[in-house]
Amino acid sequence: MPETIADLVARNDPERVAFYAPEGIITWGEYDRLSSRLAQSYVDSGLKAGDRLAVLLTGGALTHVAYLAAQKAGIVTVGIGPRAGDAEITHLLRKTGASLATRAVHRGRPGADIAARCGAPRHLVVDMSLSGEGALGPGLGADDIFFLNSTSGTTGLPKVVRQTMNNRKYFGPLAHAAGRFGPDEVFASVLPAPYGFGLWSAHVVPAMYGYPTVLTAEFDAAETLRLIEEHRVTVLCAVTAQFIMLLNDPGFARADLSSLRVMFTGGERVPYARAREFEERTGCVVLQFYGSNEAGPISVTTVDDPPERRLTTAGRPIPAVRLRLLDGGQIAVNGPGCTPGYLDDEPANAALFGPDGWLRTGDRGAVDELGYLSITGRIADFIIRGGHNVSALVVEEAVASHPAVAAVAVVAAPDPVLGERVCAYVVTREPLTLDELRVHLDAGGVSKQNWPEHLVALPSLPLGTGGKVDKAALRADAARRFAIPG
Repeated sequence: MPETIADLVARNDPERVAFYAPEGIITWGEYDRLSSRLAQSYVDSGLKAGDRLAVLLTGGALTHVAYLAAQKAGIVTVGIGPRAGDAEITHLLRKTGASLATRAVHRGRPGADIAARCGAPRHLVVDMSLSGEGALGPGLGADDIFFLNSTSGTTGLPKVVRQTMNNRKYFGPLAHAAGRFGPDEVFASVLPAPYGFGLWSAHVVPAMYGYPTVLTAEFDAAETLRLIEEHRVTVLCAVTAQFIMLLNDPGFARADLSSLRVMFTGGERVPYARAREFEERTGCVVLQFYGSNEAGPISVTTVDDPPERRLTTAGRPIPAVRLRLLDGGQIAVNGPGCTPGYLDDEPANAALFGPDGWLRTGDRGAVDELGYLSITGRIADFIIRGGHNVSALVVEEAVASHPAVAAVAVVAAPDPVLGERVCAYVVTREPLTLDELRVHLDAGGVSKQNWPEHLVALPSLPLGTGGKVDKAALRADAARRFAIPG
């Protein structure tokens, strides 16, 4: 597929809507022109083809304009989640050597202050008010690295995943077939744009088919319900925690959601009962891709799958993906959606791909007699909170930096909305409250996604037979302590 995302945007009807966004209604023609102007401003600022630009923005049309502008200028985008703390931003800037682009004010903080504190070599303020026309070269190609996004790891700092446009475009025909899309779909993507799910559902797939897409600055359940009703959304893209929040919102019963045909969800375990409830109350079909930033799409459920298989499995592996179950049931894949690898991290790449070149997902699975894949567990020590992988080690290192903490172990605690929350078991030198710990983490620039949400003090941590902390015992305790009623 030689077409770039810029090619896809340019070929769409310039008068039709590309985005219903916080900034207003943006047509495909306006999107194309705005991104060209911003691309020219990147070049005028001194950025050159091959440079990297970290984009730190809340959701909306400007995010996608900024991404597309970089592609047109031959610049690689480094995606940073809008709620990232200073420590994560600093690490990503150092790892990638990127300059930083923000609005003048990002989530209440001057962008210039963030850039200075995090050591950005250059800071660009981006907005939608540019005038003039851009005159640029060919930009990035479909098989060039166009995007670097961070992913949770076990090293204490996020790894950086390399993406090509063709990696992300691979979702397009798969999603189209799975949802049996028609010519007049209206997308709504309420996910953070820099991550895999947000990238394909808002930046790539709508551009491939010319679908208008509803965007939000940050997810809010009541506002999302209003937008679905107002714009007659037909395809909703939301992680599991978000659709559960929609179900739990008092306005859900009053909202007219009859336009919804399909919801793509996932990023974590999809609870059968809540997914079934969403289908029954809206009339739409709940679908999911199983995959990751690294692997791309591995399997998918479709509107043609029986409800029990569709809501209790990860679907059938997609045809172009080769899948193996290694010792212990670990899922390994080889296919066109796989990343070329992590940025400048050979040990991590060796572990990711293994000696045979197949990508290890870190998940355990099983395939039934009809070819449906089920995810049975995880190899890596992650908490999957609302669709985001939180590394237990990252949280442990952050919590351990508090002077009152003598020892810490972090595990998942069950949660009826987010699936899992982060629970820190600590041995302390003096009494410590969760609020006191959060003040300390905030001052240290730790991203909020890496803050514990439960704090349990113990006189000592349980040890296993090998002398290591017995996390199985802690997980069992957390399951009892925070058991979901019913």
